[in-house]
Amino acid sequence: MPEVLKAPLVVEFPFTRSLGPVQSAFLTGLREGVVLGVRTGDGRVLVPPVEYDPVTAEELRELVEVAPTGTVTTWAWNPAPRRGQPLATPFAWVLVRLDGADTALLHALDAPGPAAVHTGMRVRVRWAAERTGAVTDIACFEPHSGHRAEPTGHTGEFGDPVTGIVAAARLDYTYSPGRAQTAYINALSGRRTVGERCPACRKVYVPPRGACPTCGLATSEQVEVGPRGTVTTYCIVNIKAKNLDIDVPYVYAHIALDGADLALHGRIGGIPYDEVRMGLRVEPVWTEGARYPDHYRPTGEPDADYDTYKELL
Repeated sequence: MPEVLKAPLVVEFPFTRSLGPVQSAFLTGLREGVVLGVRTGDGRVLVPPVEYDPVTAEELRELVEVAPTGTVTTWAWNPAPRRGQPLATPFAWVLVRLDGADTALLHALDAPGPAAVHTGMRVRVRWAAERTGAVTDIACFEPHSGHRAEPTGHTGEFGDPVTGIVAAARLDYTYSPGRAQTAYINALSGRRTVGERCPACRKVYVPPRGACPTCGLATSEQVEVGPRGTVTTYCIVNIKAKNLDIDVPYVYAHIALDGADLALHGRIGGIPYDEVRMGLRVEPVWTEGARYPDHYRPTGEPDADYDTYKELL
């Protein structure tokens, strides 16, 4: 059996969000070297603060300063930090109940090894050298053997509050398309399109999924389809995507390749965008060294009759 393909894949995007009054005060406070919580109706102080009581759903607005010192309530050692984590050297993830708070804050603890960490140990905030109004303004926690720090009595009022943040979301993992799609991708490198036929309903799926989505049976019989096909439906793209060197407007379509029972996606070229239509007969256009068609263009054949592709819409 051919080796199943796999490759590293990174999904990354910036997430921009506005802040309500409580989160704004909390992050602005971190920028100014102050830790703020919020008081609930029953007198508890929540750090990090939330805008609604998790028990009663009551709106919360009373800000309370807590101390930058606290106690570790639980922890886990991280021997191999990943990119973007608070410290580049091994550290402990800790939940710290700051003095004056009733809940714990998750962050990193800079410690020489797991033997130096224990539940109940006293720690204090190590502030980042440059602070911008983010949770990373707390660089980490560090062991503390001194006295409990006292809050300054800050009210949570700031002249230049943080009103929004941009959080970078990133997921690194190794993706494998599986046996069926590995065969499909390998066939594309030879400018062939291969699907798989269901042993029960006899439908041919392209790209293959390894199982029939209707019958639930495994598929293994390979069937070459195309290369020509029919546009079943389409959309006109008017907004240019980042890192995609295609002038707008252009057409992206569902194309039912001859012999396939499932339409695949493809860009339509070689024809004005406003002349693309359902039933248009198309064929793939390859570029040198490409592993998949660059786009599909009209074949010049008469349009397909609607009844031949209506079940593939």
